[in-house]
Amino acid sequence: MPQPEKPRETGDIEPFPSGKITYVSPLPLPTLMPPYGPHIGELNDGYMDFGLGTPQVFMWQVTVGLPFSGMFLVAFLFPLIGGFIFLLFGMGWDDISHAMKGIFDESFGLALLGGFWALSICLGVWHHNHKKRASIIPTRFNRQRREVCFMPEGATEPVFVPWESLSAWIIEAQGATQYGIHRQYGMGIGFYEGETLTSLEFQCAGLPLAISHWEAIRGYMEYEIHDLKSIQDLQDLQGPDDPPHEGLHTFRNARARMHQQIRDGSRTRLSGFFWYLYHVMTLWTIPNHLVEWEVRRLERIGKQALPEAMRQWSEPLPEDQWAKPSEELLRLSEQVRQLQKRQPRRPITEIFAEVQRTAPTSSRRA
Repeated sequence: MPQPEKPRETGDIEPFPSGKITYVSPLPLPTLMPPYGPHIGELNDGYMDFGLGTPQVFMWQVTVGLPFSGMFLVAFLFPLIGGFIFLLFGMGWDDISHAMKGIFDESFGLALLGGFWALSICLGVWHHNHKKRASIIPTRFNRQRREVCFMPEGATEPVFVPWESLSAWIIEAQGATQYGIHRQYGMGIGFYEGETLTSLEFQCAGLPLAISHWEAIRGYMEYEIHDLKSIQDLQDLQGPDDPPHEGLHTFRNARARMHQQIRDGSRTRLSGFFWYLYHVMTLWTIPNHLVEWEVRRLERIGKQALPEAMRQWSEPLPEDQWAKPSEELLRLSEQVRQLQKRQPRRPITEIFAEVQRTAPTSSRRA
C-alpha cells in the first residue's frame, strides 16, 4: 500500500490512483467508533505495546489440530466411506468388512506420513513467526508522558515522538482482478524525521474496522480505555480475575457458557455436540496450554530485548508529573462530539474536515 508523502492534518484526504488515504492524526480527535485492538500486546496504567498482539488459541488449533484431524479422517473416515459404497451396491457384510479393512491398511500408513509432514510444516511456520515475534520490539505508547516510542529497523536507539504530533491514517484501495473488484483497507501510524517517514501499517478487513484499530490506541492514550478485555475479548470469555490473554480459562468459560445456553434453550444440544466434536478434533485443551506457554515465553524474552533507554522511559511517573492534553485537542475533540450528536449518520472523516476548517488558522499544524 502507498505511504503518505508528507504530514497532514486530521481529516485530510490524499487520493492516489487506486484509492485514498484519510488522516486521523496528528491531533488525535475522537472517532466515536467502538475500539478494537487485536494488535495490542501488554497494556497497563503507564504504557501499551502495539504491533504484536498476543498468541491466539485458534492458531495453535490450526498448527496441531489440523494435522491430527486430517490424519484421523484419512485413517478412519475413508474406510467408512468405502464400506458405505459397498453397502449401496448391495454387498454382504463380509465383503464390506473386508473392503473397510483393506482401505484402512492402505490408508493408515499414508495418514501417519501425511500427518507427520503436515505437523512439521505447521510447526515450521509457527517457529518462523515466533522468532519474528520474539525479535521485534513493539511500538510503545506512554500515556503518562503522552509520547510514543518507536524502534526503527536497524536503529540502535529508540525514537520518542510526542503523542499529538503522531501521524495516523486509514487506507482505502481497490483494484480489478479476474474475480471482480478487490478492496483493501489498512491502518497506519508513523512519524517524520525530515523527509523520511517511519511507519507501521496493518491490513484490515473493512473501513470501520480500520478506524476501530486506531480508536483503541487513541482511547487508551486519552484515558478512555484501561484494559485489554474491553478491546479484545469480543466473545466475553474472560472473567474478572482471569489473565488478559487466551488460555485454559477461556476454554472453561466457553464450555460453561455453552452448557448454560443449552439449559436456557438458546442453544440446541446438536450445536453442543458439534462444539465438543470441534474441540476433540483440535486436541481438546492442548492448544490452550500451548498459548499459555507461549505467552510466558514471549514475556520473558521481550523484557530482555528492550533497550535500556526504553526501559527507563517506561517507568511510571508521579501523577503530578503526568503530561496534559493540549487546549487545542480538548476544544476540537468537544466540537467533534457535538457535531456527531447532531449528525450521527455523517461520516467521521467529514466531521474531522469541518472541525479543522473552522479552527483558527494560528492553531493549525503545518
